[in-house]
Amino acid sequence: MTKVISFISRKGGTGKTTNAINLTTMLNNLGYKVALIETDTNYTLSTLRKMEVFQSNAKSEAIFEILGSEDDKIADELEAMKPKNTYDYIIVDSAGKTTDEGIKRLCLVSDAVVVPSSLTQNDLLVTYQTITDLSPARELNTNLKIMVLPNRIHSQTKNKTIQEAMDSLDAHVLEVAVPQKNLFVNYSTILAEKQYHQIAQEILKQLGDGKA
Repeated sequence: MTKVISFISRKGGTGKTTNAINLTTMLNNLGYKVALIETDTNYTLSTLRKMEVFQSNAKSEAIFEILGSEDDKIADELEAMKPKNTYDYIIVDSAGKTTDEGIKRLCLVSDAVVVPSSLTQNDLLVTYQTITDLSPARELNTNLKIMVLPNRIHSQTKNKTIQEAMDSLDAHVLEVAVPQKNLFVNYSTILAEKQYHQIAQEILKQLGDGKA
């Protein structure tokens, strides 16, 4: 059955797009049937995909679909897509200015929500508010997994330090962290970054899908 993993945050710049595309390319590389949907109407990933295909002459059958949607349409589109089981996973890169109703409806059709956050005070406050906003949907969708993904973390930062900084968040804090490295920020819509494998593995583990 198709599972939906949505990246959500109350503001832009927290790492939603970076992690959504890195997760999708890794899952595609591992042989899963995946699609990525972006609801930011700038459609950055769709544009990047066109550029990469033009430059590399990549074969369409070797890459996954990147689709565009909007905040007020994505939930209905996912409801129509999931029963068809065309994909193993659909990854949603939600817009930074998603409405309260948009967040709730997206969560109701998602199997997991990933909230990326650094350890800065501002990001932690935004993450706290985002998780608070997810509460009504979590009460209705009792199977929803809410995960906080530590993002842009210094390589010397210990996991204990991360867990303590995020202790007040009412969500599962993943025991992996995305480090501050250009290789994650300078992402590709075609090529998987091998160092993202452990992060993808941990996200699937929380979904009960075993090891990637």
